Amino acid sequence: MGTVTPADPHPSFLADKGGRVFVAGHRGLVGSAILRRLVSLGFTDVVVRTHAELDLTRQAAVEAFFAAERPRYVVLAAAKVGGIHANSTFPADFIAANLQIQTNVVDAALRCGSARKLLFLGSSCIYPKFAPQPIPEGSLLSGPLEPTNEWYAVAKIAGIKMCQAYRIQHGLDAVSAMPINLYGPQDNFHPENSHVLPALIRRFHEAKATNAPEVVVWGSGSPLREFLHVDDLADAVIFLMDQYSGLEHVNVGSGSEVTIKELAELVKEVVGFQGKLVWDSTKPDGTPRKLMDSSKIHGMGWKPKVPLKEGLVETYKWYVENVIADKK
Repeated sequence: MGTVTPADPHPSFLADKGGRVFVAGHRGLVGSAILRRLVSLGFTDVVVRTHAELDLTRQAAVEAFFAAERPRYVVLAAAKVGGIHANSTFPADFIAANLQIQTNVVDAALRCGSARKLLFLGSSCIYPKFAPQPIPEGSLLSGPLEPTNEWYAVAKIAGIKMCQAYRIQHGLDAVSAMPINLYGPQDNFHPENSHVLPALIRRFHEAKATNAPEVVVWGSGSPLREFLHVDDLADAVIFLMDQYSGLEHVNVGSGSEVTIKELAELVKEVVGFQGKLVWDSTKPDGTPRKLMDSSKIHGMGWKPKVPLKEGLVETYKWYVENVIADKK
Protein backbone atom coordinates (compact mmCIF):
# COMPACT_ATOMS: atom_id res chain seq x y z
CA MET A 1 0.00 0.00 0.00
CA GLY A 2 1.99 3.31 0.28
CA THR A 3 3.60 5.44 -2.34
CA VAL A 4 5.57 4.45 -5.40
CA THR A 5 9.11 3.53 -4.44
CA PRO A 6 12.04 5.61 -5.71
CA ALA A 7 13.15 2.56 -7.71
CA ASP A 8 10.21 3.10 -10.10
CA PRO A 9 11.81 3.84 -13.49
CA HIS A 10 9.08 6.29 -14.49
CA PRO A 11 8.97 9.95 -13.46
CA SER A 12 6.25 10.97 -10.98
CA PHE A 13 3.00 12.32 -12.37
CA LEU A 14 3.87 15.95 -11.55
CA ALA A 15 7.31 15.54 -13.15
CA ASP A 16 5.73 14.27 -16.38
CA LYS A 17 3.65 17.24 -17.55
CA GLY A 18 4.18 16.30 -21.19
CA GLY A 19 2.60 12.87 -20.64
CA ARG A 20 -0.81 12.40 -22.23
CA VAL A 21 -3.66 12.55 -19.69
CA PHE A 22 -7.19 11.40 -20.53
CA VAL A 23 -9.85 13.01 -18.32
CA ALA A 24 -13.09 11.05 -18.76
CA GLY A 25 -16.13 13.13 -17.86
CA HIS A 26 -14.50 16.55 -18.32
CA ARG A 27 -17.79 18.44 -18.56
CA GLY A 28 -19.12 17.43 -15.15
CA LEU A 29 -18.60 19.05 -11.76
CA VAL A 30 -15.57 16.90 -10.95
CA GLY A 31 -14.04 16.40 -14.38
CA SER A 32 -14.15 20.10 -15.24
CA ALA A 33 -12.33 20.96 -11.99
CA ILE A 34 -9.64 18.33 -12.68
CA LEU A 35 -9.21 19.68 -16.21
CA ARG A 36 -8.81 23.26 -14.89
CA ARG A 37 -6.24 22.07 -12.36
CA LEU A 38 -4.17 20.12 -14.91
CA VAL A 39 -4.08 23.12 -17.26
CA SER A 40 -3.11 25.49 -14.44
CA LEU A 41 -0.26 23.14 -13.45
CA GLY A 42 1.13 23.22 -16.99
CA PHE A 43 0.12 19.80 -18.33
CA THR A 44 0.46 20.15 -22.10
CA ASP A 45 -1.23 17.03 -23.48
CA VAL A 46 -4.68 16.62 -21.90
CA VAL A 47 -7.16 14.66 -24.00
CA VAL A 48 -10.94 14.99 -23.56
CA ARG A 49 -14.01 13.78 -25.44
CA THR A 50 -17.66 14.78 -25.14
CA HIS A 51 -20.30 12.07 -24.79
CA ALA A 52 -21.31 12.72 -28.41
CA GLU A 53 -17.71 12.12 -29.54
CA LEU A 54 -17.12 9.04 -27.36
CA ASP A 55 -19.81 6.99 -25.64
CA LEU A 56 -17.96 5.33 -22.77
CA THR A 57 -20.67 2.68 -22.41
CA ARG A 58 -19.66 1.26 -25.83
CA GLN A 59 -16.73 -1.13 -25.46
CA ALA A 60 -15.56 -1.09 -29.10
CA ALA A 61 -15.55 2.73 -29.21
CA VAL A 62 -13.57 2.96 -25.97
CA GLU A 63 -11.00 0.37 -27.11
CA ALA A 64 -10.55 2.18 -30.45
CA PHE A 65 -10.07 5.51 -28.64
CA PHE A 66 -7.42 4.09 -26.28
CA ALA A 67 -5.63 2.32 -29.14
CA ALA A 68 -5.49 5.55 -31.15
CA GLU A 69 -4.72 8.06 -28.37
CA ARG A 70 -2.58 5.87 -26.09
CA PRO A 71 -2.90 7.94 -22.90
CA ARG A 72 -0.20 7.60 -20.25
CA TYR A 73 -2.53 8.65 -17.42
CA VAL A 74 -6.28 8.16 -17.01
CA VAL A 75 -8.62 9.99 -14.62
CA LEU A 76 -12.05 8.36 -14.60
CA ALA A 77 -14.49 11.06 -13.50
CA ALA A 78 -17.27 10.03 -15.89
CA ALA A 79 -20.41 8.55 -14.33
CA LYS A 80 -24.17 8.54 -14.59
CA VAL A 81 -25.30 10.46 -11.52
CA GLY A 82 -28.61 11.64 -10.10
CA GLY A 83 -30.66 12.20 -6.98
CA ILE A 84 -32.89 9.84 -5.00
CA HIS A 85 -35.82 10.22 -7.42
CA ALA A 86 -33.71 9.42 -10.50
CA ASN A 87 -32.06 6.44 -8.79
CA SER A 88 -35.39 4.93 -7.75
CA THR A 89 -37.05 5.59 -11.14
CA PHE A 90 -34.21 4.38 -13.38
CA PRO A 91 -32.27 1.76 -11.37
CA ALA A 92 -31.29 -0.24 -14.46
CA ASP A 93 -29.80 2.84 -16.12
CA PHE A 94 -27.69 3.66 -13.06
CA ILE A 95 -26.24 0.21 -12.49
CA ALA A 96 -25.74 -0.66 -16.16
CA ALA A 97 -24.25 2.62 -17.42
CA ASN A 98 -21.80 2.93 -14.52
CA LEU A 99 -20.67 -0.69 -14.72
CA GLN A 100 -20.17 -0.31 -18.48
CA ILE A 101 -18.18 2.94 -18.21
CA GLN A 102 -15.86 1.57 -15.52
CA THR A 103 -15.34 -1.81 -17.12
CA ASN A 104 -14.64 -0.37 -20.56
CA VAL A 105 -12.23 2.33 -19.41
CA VAL A 106 -10.24 0.25 -16.91
CA ASP A 107 -9.93 -2.69 -19.29
CA ALA A 108 -8.98 -0.49 -22.27
CA ALA A 109 -6.35 1.27 -20.11
CA LEU A 110 -4.72 -2.11 -19.50
CA ARG A 111 -5.05 -3.36 -23.08
CA CYS A 112 -3.68 -0.26 -24.80
CA GLY A 113 -0.32 -0.84 -23.08
CA SER A 114 0.52 2.85 -22.65
CA ALA A 115 -1.29 3.65 -19.39
CA ARG A 116 0.99 3.98 -16.36
CA LYS A 117 -1.67 5.07 -13.90
CA LEU A 118 -5.43 5.25 -13.57
CA LEU A 119 -7.50 6.97 -10.90
CA PHE A 120 -11.14 5.97 -10.41
CA LEU A 121 -13.51 8.36 -8.65
CA GLY A 122 -16.29 6.92 -6.52
CA SER A 123 -18.67 8.37 -3.98
CA SER A 124 -19.30 8.31 -0.24
CA CYS A 125 -22.56 6.40 -0.93
CA ILE A 126 -20.46 3.20 -1.21
CA TYR A 127 -20.52 2.92 2.58
CA PRO A 128 -23.17 1.10 4.65
CA LYS A 129 -26.21 3.10 5.74
CA PHE A 130 -25.25 2.65 9.41
CA ALA A 131 -21.47 2.92 9.07
CA PRO A 132 -19.51 4.23 12.06
CA GLN A 133 -18.96 8.00 12.10
CA PRO A 134 -16.53 9.30 10.92
CA ILE A 135 -16.59 6.63 8.18
CA PRO A 136 -13.23 4.85 7.73
CA GLU A 137 -12.17 3.17 4.47
CA GLY A 138 -12.35 -0.19 6.27
CA SER A 139 -16.13 0.01 6.71
CA LEU A 140 -16.69 -0.79 3.01
CA LEU A 141 -18.91 -3.90 2.62
CA SER A 142 -19.46 -4.15 6.38
CA GLY A 143 -23.24 -3.70 6.24
CA PRO A 144 -26.32 -2.98 4.07
CA LEU A 145 -26.33 0.08 1.79
CA GLU A 146 -28.79 2.97 1.76
CA PRO A 147 -31.60 1.42 -0.36
CA THR A 148 -32.44 4.65 -2.24
CA ASN A 149 -29.20 4.69 -4.24
CA GLU A 150 -27.88 1.14 -3.94
CA TRP A 151 -27.79 0.69 -7.73
CA TYR A 152 -25.27 3.49 -8.10
CA ALA A 153 -23.39 2.43 -4.95
CA VAL A 154 -23.03 -1.21 -6.06
CA ALA A 155 -21.59 -0.04 -9.41
CA LYS A 156 -19.09 2.22 -7.64
CA ILE A 157 -18.06 -0.59 -5.26
CA ALA A 158 -17.51 -2.79 -8.31
CA GLY A 159 -15.27 -0.04 -9.73
CA ILE A 160 -13.09 -0.08 -6.62
CA LYS A 161 -12.87 -3.86 -6.72
CA MET A 162 -12.06 -3.82 -10.43
CA CYS A 163 -9.14 -1.45 -9.86
CA GLN A 164 -7.91 -3.72 -7.07
CA ALA A 165 -8.30 -6.86 -9.21
CA TYR A 166 -6.46 -5.34 -12.18
CA ARG A 167 -3.66 -4.27 -9.84
CA ILE A 168 -3.39 -7.76 -8.29
CA GLN A 169 -3.64 -9.78 -11.51
CA HIS A 170 -2.17 -7.46 -14.14
CA GLY A 171 -0.04 -4.97 -12.19
CA LEU A 172 -2.09 -1.99 -13.42
CA ASP A 173 -1.40 1.01 -11.18
CA ALA A 174 -5.09 1.75 -10.58
CA VAL A 175 -6.17 3.68 -7.49
CA SER A 176 -9.57 4.83 -6.21
CA ALA A 177 -10.65 8.02 -4.43
CA MET A 178 -13.96 8.45 -2.60
CA PRO A 179 -15.02 12.09 -2.14
CA ILE A 180 -17.61 13.40 0.31
CA ASN A 181 -20.42 15.83 -0.75
CA LEU A 182 -18.99 18.16 -3.39
CA TYR A 183 -19.98 21.64 -4.52
CA GLY A 184 -18.63 24.36 -6.79
CA PRO A 185 -18.76 25.68 -10.37
CA GLN A 186 -20.58 23.41 -12.87
CA ASP A 187 -22.79 21.97 -10.10
CA ASN A 188 -26.33 20.80 -10.87
CA PHE A 189 -28.89 23.41 -9.80
CA HIS A 190 -31.92 21.61 -11.27
CA PRO A 191 -35.13 22.13 -9.22
CA GLU A 192 -35.97 18.41 -9.20
CA ASN A 193 -32.70 16.53 -8.70
CA SER A 194 -30.03 18.80 -7.24
CA HIS A 195 -28.25 18.08 -3.95
CA VAL A 196 -28.79 20.06 -0.75
CA LEU A 197 -26.26 22.85 -1.24
CA PRO A 198 -27.05 23.89 -4.84
CA ALA A 199 -30.77 23.47 -3.99
CA LEU A 200 -30.40 25.97 -1.12
CA ILE A 201 -28.51 28.44 -3.34
CA ARG A 202 -31.22 28.28 -6.01
CA ARG A 203 -34.10 28.59 -3.53
CA PHE A 204 -32.62 31.56 -1.69
CA HIS A 205 -31.77 33.28 -4.97
CA GLU A 206 -35.31 32.79 -6.31
CA ALA A 207 -36.79 34.06 -3.02
CA LYS A 208 -34.55 37.13 -3.17
CA ALA A 209 -35.45 37.76 -6.84
CA THR A 210 -39.21 37.59 -6.12
CA ASN A 211 -39.05 39.42 -2.75
CA ALA A 212 -40.55 36.36 -1.02
CA PRO A 213 -41.08 36.85 2.74
CA GLU A 214 -39.64 33.47 3.73
CA VAL A 215 -37.88 30.30 2.63
CA VAL A 216 -39.11 27.02 4.11
CA VAL A 217 -36.53 24.25 4.51
CA TRP A 218 -37.39 20.65 5.36
CA GLY A 219 -36.50 19.16 8.76
CA SER A 220 -35.09 20.59 11.96
CA GLY A 221 -31.73 21.70 10.54
CA SER A 222 -29.87 19.52 13.06
CA PRO A 223 -28.23 16.89 10.76
CA LEU A 224 -24.46 17.24 10.36
CA ARG A 225 -22.92 17.18 6.90
CA GLU A 226 -19.45 17.53 5.42
CA PHE A 227 -18.75 19.48 2.22
CA LEU A 228 -15.69 19.71 -0.01
CA HIS A 229 -15.11 22.28 -2.72
CA VAL A 230 -14.56 20.56 -6.06
CA ASP A 231 -11.28 22.46 -6.59
CA ASP A 232 -9.99 20.82 -3.40
CA LEU A 233 -10.99 17.42 -4.78
CA ALA A 234 -9.14 18.20 -8.04
CA ASP A 235 -6.07 19.05 -5.97
CA ALA A 236 -6.43 15.74 -4.09
CA VAL A 237 -6.72 13.82 -7.37
CA ILE A 238 -3.43 15.32 -8.61
CA PHE A 239 -1.86 14.52 -5.22
CA LEU A 240 -2.97 10.86 -5.36
CA MET A 241 -1.90 10.47 -9.01
CA ASP A 242 1.53 11.67 -7.92
CA GLN A 243 1.90 10.15 -4.47
CA TYR A 244 -0.29 7.08 -3.98
CA SER A 245 -0.17 3.57 -5.41
CA GLY A 246 -2.01 1.56 -2.78
CA LEU A 247 -4.56 -1.22 -3.06
CA GLU A 248 -7.12 0.35 -0.73
CA HIS A 249 -9.37 3.23 -1.83
CA VAL A 250 -8.80 6.64 -0.22
CA ASN A 251 -11.43 8.89 1.38
CA VAL A 252 -11.25 12.55 0.37
CA GLY A 253 -13.09 14.91 2.70
CA SER A 254 -12.68 18.27 4.39
CA GLY A 255 -12.77 16.77 7.88
CA SER A 256 -15.07 19.58 9.11
CA GLU A 257 -18.81 19.38 9.73
CA VAL A 258 -21.64 21.87 9.54
CA THR A 259 -25.30 21.51 10.55
CA ILE A 260 -27.88 21.96 7.81
CA LYS A 261 -29.14 24.95 9.84
CA GLU A 262 -25.68 26.58 9.83
CA LEU A 263 -25.36 25.82 6.12
CA ALA A 264 -28.75 27.38 5.31
CA GLU A 265 -27.91 30.51 7.35
CA LEU A 266 -24.58 30.80 5.52
CA VAL A 267 -26.21 30.44 2.09
CA LYS A 268 -28.87 33.00 3.08
CA GLU A 269 -26.09 35.44 4.00
CA VAL A 270 -24.03 34.80 0.84
CA VAL A 271 -27.07 35.20 -1.45
CA GLY A 272 -28.27 38.29 0.43
CA PHE A 273 -31.82 37.10 1.14
CA GLN A 274 -33.43 39.44 3.71
CA GLY A 275 -36.53 37.38 4.55
CA LYS A 276 -37.13 34.68 7.16
CA LEU A 277 -35.73 31.16 7.23
CA VAL A 278 -38.44 28.72 8.41
CA TRP A 279 -37.87 25.07 9.38
CA ASP A 280 -40.63 22.54 8.64
CA SER A 281 -39.96 19.98 11.35
CA THR A 282 -42.86 17.80 10.18
CA LYS A 283 -40.58 16.78 7.27
CA PRO A 284 -37.84 14.14 7.67
CA ASP A 285 -34.26 15.03 8.59
CA GLY A 286 -32.47 12.13 6.91
CA THR A 287 -29.27 10.65 8.33
CA PRO A 288 -28.28 12.53 11.53
CA ARG A 289 -24.58 12.61 10.67
CA LYS A 290 -22.43 11.86 7.64
CA LEU A 291 -18.71 12.47 7.99
CA MET A 292 -15.87 10.62 6.32
CA ASP A 293 -12.63 9.72 8.06
CA SER A 294 -10.03 11.35 5.79
CA SER A 295 -7.10 10.84 8.17
CA LYS A 296 -5.38 8.60 5.62
CA ILE A 297 -4.96 11.27 2.93
CA HIS A 298 -4.45 14.00 5.52
CA GLY A 299 -1.67 11.88 7.01
CA MET A 300 -0.02 11.66 3.57
CA GLY A 301 0.23 15.45 3.52
CA TRP A 302 -2.85 16.61 1.60
CA LYS A 303 -5.21 19.16 3.17
CA PRO A 304 -8.18 21.07 1.72
CA LYS A 305 -7.67 24.81 1.19
CA VAL A 306 -11.06 26.36 0.35
CA PRO A 307 -13.08 27.54 3.40
CA LEU A 308 -16.82 26.86 3.11
CA LYS A 309 -17.94 30.51 3.03
CA GLU A 310 -15.34 31.46 0.41
CA GLY A 311 -16.37 28.47 -1.70
CA LEU A 312 -20.06 29.40 -1.38
CA VAL A 313 -19.39 32.98 -2.50
CA GLU A 314 -17.58 31.69 -5.60
CA THR A 315 -20.25 29.06 -6.33
CA TYR A 316 -23.08 31.62 -6.03
CA LYS A 317 -21.19 33.97 -8.37
CA TRP A 318 -20.88 31.13 -10.93
CA TYR A 319 -24.59 30.33 -10.57
CA VAL A 320 -25.62 33.94 -11.23
CA GLU A 321 -23.21 34.39 -14.16
CA ASN A 322 -23.98 31.06 -15.84
CA VAL A 323 -27.27 29.46 -14.80
CA ILE A 324 -29.27 32.67 -14.30
CA ALA A 325 -27.62 34.56 -17.16
CA ASP A 326 -28.42 31.65 -19.53
CA LYS A 327 -32.13 31.92 -18.69
CA LYS A 328 -32.33 35.57 -19.76
